[in-house]
Amino acid sequence: MMVKYENLYEVRPIRDLREMITSSVELFGEKAAFLLKKEGSPEYVPVSYRQYKQDIDALGTALVDLGLKDKRIAIISENRYEWNVAYLAILCGTGIAVPLDKELPANEIDNLIKRSEANAIIYSQHLAESMETIRKDHEGVCFINMDFASDSDDVLSYSRLMERGRELLKKGDRSFLDATINPEVMNILLFTSGTTDTSKAVMLSQRNVCENLMNMCAMLYIDEKDTFLSLLPIHHTYECTCGFLCQMYRGCTVAFCEGLRHIVKNLKESGCTIMNGVPLIFESMYKQILHQASKKAGGLTKLKVAVKISNGLRKIGIDIRKKLFKQIHDAFGGNLRLFISGAAGIDPHVAKGFRDLGITLVQGYGLTECSPIVALNRDICYKDDAAGLPLPNLEVDIANPDSDGIGEIICKGSSVMLGYYEDEEATKEAIRDGWFYTGDLGYFDEDGFLHITGRKKNVIVTKNGKNIFPEEIETILGRSPYIKECLVYGNKGEDDDVVVHAIIVPDYDKIDDAIKGGTAPGNTAHDVISNEVKNVNKQLVLYKYIRNFELRDEEFAKTTTRKIQRYKELK
Repeated sequence: MMVKYENLYEVRPIRDLREMITSSVELFGEKAAFLLKKEGSPEYVPVSYRQYKQDIDALGTALVDLGLKDKRIAIISENRYEWNVAYLAILCGTGIAVPLDKELPANEIDNLIKRSEANAIIYSQHLAESMETIRKDHEGVCFINMDFASDSDDVLSYSRLMERGRELLKKGDRSFLDATINPEVMNILLFTSGTTDTSKAVMLSQRNVCENLMNMCAMLYIDEKDTFLSLLPIHHTYECTCGFLCQMYRGCTVAFCEGLRHIVKNLKESGCTIMNGVPLIFESMYKQILHQASKKAGGLTKLKVAVKISNGLRKIGIDIRKKLFKQIHDAFGGNLRLFISGAAGIDPHVAKGFRDLGITLVQGYGLTECSPIVALNRDICYKDDAAGLPLPNLEVDIANPDSDGIGEIICKGSSVMLGYYEDEEATKEAIRDGWFYTGDLGYFDEDGFLHITGRKKNVIVTKNGKNIFPEEIETILGRSPYIKECLVYGNKGEDDDVVVHAIIVPDYDKIDDAIKGGTAPGNTAHDVISNEVKNVNKQLVLYKYIRNFELRDEEFAKTTTRKIQRYKELK
């Protein structure tokens, strides 16, 4: 479906990422591109766009001098400035970037280095132990440590390379600065989440990414006055494109989060206006707001009344949300205006809940193979239960829709990947007649909004042909304050028919508080969860009922973008 858009935001055309960062330096020069915390300092220190570009040029020149022109260079570290410098130093004139997940065990990192045929690895000291093991099996590969002060034991120092690059630039070396960039060929090699046997290596070009950047920014208003908190793992294309490259393109400032436990503190310290996140983070934040309100006598009732009054006033053009909910805004630093949720569908109740409090939350939908955004809710046009509108210049359609209009989501356009590296069979399976088959199921509503119903491989099919989407039931279960997380799947029931089964991780602290306070429906965690399941079933048609459930204490295994790894939990 191609949607006719109105009031798209103006974007400047970019051909490749070097043109993107060069033009941003011309526009935003001395403005802060990044806010960094130096070791031992509690305060953020700014790094300008001009300084960032100088660092890119220095490292890129040194990498070319090392003989890495047109070579594959892996980057693996926590979210930090050196990663961002290295990424564009590779793509602005050196070679092919291979971002890797720092959470992987050494044997899987080793496997991905082999699969990508990397010629060099830039890594942080946190990965030093893994790299020491890996280095023995990769003779001829250049290892570069971000934290070494000097070269040591066949490992090069990042800072010494930066010095070398600056010296070469002073002497007039333009091998990096004048390097030809072809935006149509593979410049980025990304591994999808999964084990090394199931992950696919996605080949992206700079054109793929630049087209996605321009089309995404045309839909959502972001400008140089915005500060983003970089929270999600930067090797992932969602954070890399939407939490780093987008900001460099639009002149924003990026502040690095010190960890999940420090989100609120870092929001305050950085003066953050926008944060990218995943549903689990936003849903936890929203539950915490409600939990804090419930601690005061009549607190939840007062909050609901205030929301009702506020929403009534907004209908006649009066917005008092910032003042009415000042305590909540101040807790987040007082500057937040927008949350952007991706990687999975978010509970629409949470999106509406934050908006009622004066913080807009929009969600989008994408895949690594699409660079990544496919659809996005706009700040001026949104539906909380939808993934969003297809990006401009991207065709999105539904293949083989059923009687309800639900089918596989397919897309075609300039931001769709080149293919899977060294996997022609998988590429042919995924890209047919120019269309990329996502493996996700969904439908379009009458207004052109795309709705995701679930993954094709997760659908529960009953004996009489009814389709049950576990994600729908998980969303409703997740609204319970007594449930931390859950996993829904099909299991054999009576007459060998498939019935819905749920594995639930209770929030024991909240259950204990409710039992002690006399507000819990029962005396045990099982009693409380059983009551919650009954309440959920009242909201479902009969064939979707949760017939069985089990409790578990430990959280589910997750990807680094906080998605539950179903294939591990249900194998």
